[in-house]
Amino acid sequence: MTLERKIAELFRLTDENWMKHANPWSVWTRYSVLPVIVLAFWSRIGIGWWFLLPAMISLAWMFFNPTFFRKARSTKNWASKTVLGERVWLNRDEVAVPRYHIIVPNILNAISSAGMGLSIWAIVTLSVWPAVLGISLAYLGKSWYLDRMVWIYEDMKNENEEYISWEY
Repeated sequence: MTLERKIAELFRLTDENWMKHANPWSVWTRYSVLPVIVLAFWSRIGIGWWFLLPAMISLAWMFFNPTFFRKARSTKNWASKTVLGERVWLNRDEVAVPRYHIIVPNILNAISSAGMGLSIWAIVTLSVWPAVLGISLAYLGKSWYLDRMVWIYEDMKNENEEYISWEY
């Protein structure tokens, strides 16, 4: 089982919920998660323990966002195809993806993870520039990763009929 499949299970991404997550609103609003979490935890300076309220709301948004929106009306757009590509990618242990796709997503996830780590460190130390750099690295890595997922999806749907059925 791939790590991505375990994460999908954590977020309760059933077939129906994957299609909700493929709604472009879900994809684009997901970009709000990291800065909101950073600001929520940073607010501990001004509001003390009350920071837990915005922190919990922002973390809840992270978990509920993939299933919050309605099923996408169409998946023939970049944002929806990123989600469909992620779905293909997490199944790579069952349906092999082309070899030229194997390394790059892992590198991009490492870049994004480094940005997340830097963001966490910035929250702990209340350092502005590491927070900005961390969020930027996380989004650079994630955005490039998502673009790669579109490529993977486009390559795989031509060879696997089940993936074509996801697109409408």
